[in-house]
Amino acid sequence: MRSVVDIWGDLGDLEEDQTMQVISRLFAVYESDLQRDPDNSEAPDFFRKLDQVLSLVCECNSNRR
Repeated sequence: MRSVVDIWGDLGDLEEDQTMQVISRLFAVYESDLQRDPDNSEAPDFFRKLDQVLSLVCECNSNRR
């Protein structure tokens, strides 16, 4: 497995549309995992953290306006 630093660097090099593709694919992977195995503990954790990040970003964006 590649290091977090390498992955972070690759994410930073992506174009905006590619970043959306990565996020969409990651979402689909965890959604599929959860459908296949409702007792999967990683998928709900991913969605919980994603929800927290979305809330923080939306809150920061509205505070800047």
